Amino acid sequence: MSTKTATEYQFILISQEERVGIIQLHRPDALNALSPDLMKELVDALEAFDADDAIGCMVLTGGEKVFAAGADIKKMAEASAMDMLLVDQLARWDRIRKLHKPIVAAINGYALGGGCELAMMCDMIIAGENAKFGQPEINIGVIPGAGGTQRLTRAVGKAKAMELILTGRQFSAQEALEMGLINKVAPPELTIEEAKKLAKTISEKPAIAVRTAKEAILKAFDTTIEGGLDYERKLFYLLFASADQKEGMQAFMEKRTPAWSNR
Repeated sequence: MSTKTATEYQFILISQEERVGIIQLHRPDALNALSPDLMKELVDALEAFDADDAIGCMVLTGGEKVFAAGADIKKMAEASAMDMLLVDQLARWDRIRKLHKPIVAAINGYALGGGCELAMMCDMIIAGENAKFGQPEINIGVIPGAGGTQRLTRAVGKAKAMELILTGRQFSAQEALEMGLINKVAPPELTIEEAKKLAKTISEKPAIAVRTAKEAILKAFDTTIEGGLDYERKLFYLLFASADQKEGMQAFMEKRTPAWSNR
């Protein structure tokens, strides 16, 4: 894993506010199209924040005007099936799924195609009133390839996912909220601040409990209810080996604010 500084990235901007790591996609000339180079930098930065004990939660944004208008079609237009298989650039996306710390997406403007899939890979989404989501791949002769058919279906149900993916139509932040795809709609100028506020609240919680809670919630999509309950119970018992469990319960009984050690 790389430990690049902010100045060494070409297609993203990184910063830190208290215990929140912030990553902004930064390819403005191409509406933040998700080129292989951008994705490489993004995964590198996410993994670096994930391994940093000073970071408790992350925010991913594209800025105030656009999140990401999709994959870099110019780089794929002439590719063969064998080209795509051998390059296997989507394998990099699997590394995002394996991150331990929560990610809050802050979406303004377009989140289309790969941009919508990237947003759905995050754990929570704050969207500006100007946000436009969609999986328009059907319009160029393909289907979502970075998880869109799976994550959108799990979020909004089969019938709605069928409609959105088979028509390729865009949908608003308000519709996304009503479908349960996102957490909150905010004025565009406040979207990033709202995401940082949510991330800051999470970052102040005990890190091990946050990590295990995320694992347990995601497990609900991968197993039966019985398997999920068993997994949750084991994680619950495991937390009684943590210093933060002792501190949290002692602080509760003493009616004081807990001092988390994240251990």
